[in-house]
Amino acid sequence: MIRLDTGAVREIALLGAHCDDLAIGLGGTLLTLSNAFAGLRVRALVLCGAGTERAREERAALEAFCPGADLDLRVLDLPDGRTPVHWERVKDAVAALRRRGNPEVVFAPQREDAHQDHRLLAELAPTEFRDHLVLGYEILKWETDTPRPTVFHPLTAAVAAQKAALLVKHYPSQHDRDWFDELSFLGLSRLRGVQCRAPHAEAFVLEKAALTFGGA
Repeated sequence: MIRLDTGAVREIALLGAHCDDLAIGLGGTLLTLSNAFAGLRVRALVLCGAGTERAREERAALEAFCPGADLDLRVLDLPDGRTPVHWERVKDAVAALRRRGNPEVVFAPQREDAHQDHRLLAELAPTEFRDHLVLGYEILKWETDTPRPTVFHPLTAAVAAQKAALLVKHYPSQHDRDWFDELSFLGLSRLRGVQCRAPHAEAFVLEKAALTFGGA
């Protein structure tokens, strides 16, 4: 497997439909980036949950997943499961996130996600972040919509365990879901690790990228 290494990452943008999507999809990557790049700028948009306990959970969780980072989190109050009806407002919010910075990497849901809120964000992300690396993350849940990923970010066993523990710690509102536990998260990250010869990994769907050979 050919490994492609990035240069310094100064800023990332995160798009999530619901509180906990980001941590589930790329919590280990957030931990790795925040620890590798001091002062990392993290610009995050979440569509649903403003004014609720879920929004408070999300802020505490992202602060834990992005230690030392410059975190700007905005949570909207769109209705869960109904965001396609509010297409214009979602489009405006994604456009506003684009104007707030210039990230090297954008993380968004992937287009084949079974949840309509996730798919909407996946479709809108590349319409605003047209010249950026956009990586579609996977969200473990009840539906059998796990993608066939094309990009893997290897994780150490320690980082994978930290991610799983932080998820359970910071999202108590989700404990009634029968799949929301450390074994589930570690099982998926171990599978992705097998697929890229690593102890654990997070996987992403990459729709388009340009390669420059030789560093020119």
